[in-house]
Amino acid sequence: MRSFWRGVGRVIFWSYERMSWPYDVMVVAIVAFVLLAPRSWFRDQPRAKAETGIRLISNDPGSHTRTYRIGAGELPRDLRTAKPTPDLQQRAQEILGGEATGLTGHSYHVVSIEPVLARDGSVQSYDVTVQQAP
Repeated sequence: MRSFWRGVGRVIFWSYERMSWPYDVMVVAIVAFVLLAPRSWFRDQPRAKAETGIRLISNDPGSHTRTYRIGAGELPRDLRTAKPTPDLQQRAQEILGGEATGLTGHSYHVVSIEPVLARDGSVQSYDVTVQQAP
């Protein structure tokens, strides 16, 4: 019984030498635990889901500008950045030209893109302001 408790003490205090078989077994057990333990054991919450869809949020007929909200789910993951990029601007223009009410078949250009962030800091959607040619 004494050897059992001594073995338990060595495991708890990690007193095995490197390159010994008990050390390797403990490392494998730890790695297996990390990789196989269910997420629910740690109360890990999923990130906020990105919005999908396109909707008009403001319209100024006098200056021919409109602001649309494009859900981040409409864009590929590599374009979902907190700072607008030329690729993001081009993709937003393509999406609006094909799906936005009032822009299909008209000429317009993107004036600005503002990211809308979720509580966790991830991009949830983009407010895209466009100006139509008069």
